[in-house]
Amino acid sequence: MKLIFVSGGVISGLGKGITASSIGRLLESRGLKVSAIKIDPYLNIDAGTMNPFEHGEVYVLDDGGEVDLDLGNYERFMDLHLTRDHNITTGKVYRSVIENERHGDYLGKTVQIIPHITNEIKRRITTVARDSGADVVIIELGGTVGDMESLPFLEAARQLGRELGREENVMFVHTTLIPIMGSVGEEKTKPTQHSVKELMSIGIRPDVIVGRCSEPISDAARAKIAMFCDVPEQAVISTPDARSIYEVPLNLEKQGVADYIIDKMKLGPMTTKRDMARWEGFVDRVVNPKREVRIALVGKYTSLADSYLSHLEAFTHAGAAAECKVRIKFIDSDELVAHDPSSLLGDVDGVLVPGGFGIRGVEGKIEAARYARENGIPFLGVCLGFQIATIEFCRHVLGLGKASSTEFDPDTPDPIICIMNEQKGIVNMGATMRLGAQDVVLREGSKACELYGGRTLISERHRHRYEVNPDYIERMEAAGWRFTGRSECGTRMEIGELEGHPYFVASQFHPEFKSKPECASPLHQGLVNAAIRYSGSK
Repeated sequence: MKLIFVSGGVISGLGKGITASSIGRLLESRGLKVSAIKIDPYLNIDAGTMNPFEHGEVYVLDDGGEVDLDLGNYERFMDLHLTRDHNITTGKVYRSVIENERHGDYLGKTVQIIPHITNEIKRRITTVARDSGADVVIIELGGTVGDMESLPFLEAARQLGRELGREENVMFVHTTLIPIMGSVGEEKTKPTQHSVKELMSIGIRPDVIVGRCSEPISDAARAKIAMFCDVPEQAVISTPDARSIYEVPLNLEKQGVADYIIDKMKLGPMTTKRDMARWEGFVDRVVNPKREVRIALVGKYTSLADSYLSHLEAFTHAGAAAECKVRIKFIDSDELVAHDPSSLLGDVDGVLVPGGFGIRGVEGKIEAARYARENGIPFLGVCLGFQIATIEFCRHVLGLGKASSTEFDPDTPDPIICIMNEQKGIVNMGATMRLGAQDVVLREGSKACELYGGRTLISERHRHRYEVNPDYIERMEAAGWRFTGRSECGTRMEIGELEGHPYFVASQFHPEFKSKPECASPLHQGLVNAAIRYSGSK
C-alpha cells in the first residue's frame, strides 16, 4: 500500500486539490492505477447540508454520496468513479468511535483522541486504499497545518508513515504560499519555512514542497527553500498561475515530479513510458480557442463561483471539444425581477439555469427561462432549472398563471412540481432525497438521444426531492413541452425538450457531475454548439 499525503500551509485555497489531482494524472499517464481520498476536518457528516456560500457546490457521486467539490476534481483529472468512503470527515470519524464506545467495543477503556480517533482515521484510509486496488492512493488533508481541527488527521498520517514505511511507501507533499512583495518583485520564502517548521513539529518532514506563486520560483529561492526545509532542490516545485487548471499537470511534468515520486516510492520500471498526448491536445484546445461565446448562468449563489464549479468545468470540456472559449456571465436571478430581462440577457448566446433549493430567486429564474424561450436563445435547465422551465411553460403557454411547485407554494392550485411517491402517486410529505446514479430511458429520435450518441439508456446523477406532477404531462406534451427522457418505470420525468426551438433542453438530473475533459457532458455540449450557431446568426 503506497500513500501520498498532500497538506497545505500558510493560507487555505492554495490549490491542494488541483495539486493532488495533477499528481494523480501524471502517475496514471505512466500506467499506474491511482485513487484519491479527501479528508475534511469539519464536524458535518458530509457536505449535503452545507450552504454553497459557505463551502462551494455539493458534489454528488454515483452511490449518492454528497461530498466536497475536490472529489469532482479527482474524478475529472483522473477519470475515477469514487464513493462516499473516499471523503472522510471529522463527523464520520467521531460518530463511528462514539457508536463503538456505546456498543462496548473498547471494553471499558477510556476513549481518547489517541489511539481511538487516530486508529479510526487510519482504518478508513487503509480500507479505501485496499478496496480500491490502486497502486498509489493520494490523500488530501483539508485545512492548513496548525489548525486545531486538523491535528488528529496529521497525527494519523504520521503514524501511517511510521507503520507502512517512510522509505518508499508513504510520501508527504506540502503546498505553501510564496508571495512576491514590493515593486522589486522579491520572493519571500519565510512563510514556507514557518509552515514546514510547523509540520515538522508534528513529526512530519515533507518529501516535496509545492510553492504557489504568481510567477515561476527563481533558482535562488528554490535553493533557499531546499536548504532551510531540508529537501532536495529537485523536490521544490514551482506552481505559478496557469491559464487553466488543466495546465498544472503539464507544469509539474516539466519539473520531473512524476519521476521523483516514482523513484522515491520504487514504483518500478514499467512506469518509464509517458502517455499525455490526449491531455496535451485537450489543454491546447482550452488555451487556444478559435471562437468565443457568452453564456449566462442565472442562479442565486453567483457571488461564489465555486458554487457552480462542475458547471464551469463542463463548459470548459464542451468548449474545448468545439474549440471555443465559453465566457460565463453570472447573473443573480433576483436581478431579473428588478430589471428588464433584455438588459441582462440581451448580449448572451445561451442561458443556463442550474439547480438550487428554496424559494429565493425562483421568479427571476422563471423570467430567464421565459426570455430564452420567447427569443429563441439556447437554453439549458438543470435540476431546479428543469422544474423552472416546466413551471414557466405552464404559466405562459398553458395559461396556468398560478402554476408552481409545492416547495415554493404548498397551496398552489396547479402543483406542476410536487413530491412524488412511486407506489402511491402524489403525496405532500415524507419523501427522501433522490441521490446518486439512476438510469434514464431516452426517446428514440429525440434531441437528447442524438446528444447521447444514439443511446436510449443512460445513467446520470441526481439530487432532488420534487418532481414533475404526472397529472399535467399529457397537456404539456400536447402543447410542445415533450418529456423525451424518463425513469425506467416511466413515472418520473427526466428530460424536457421544447418543440420548434433551436435548443431548449432541461434535465432533472445533473449532467455536469459526470463531465470529463475528454468526454464533455452531452447536454452542456449541446448548449455550447447551439450558442455557437446562435452567435453566428446574429
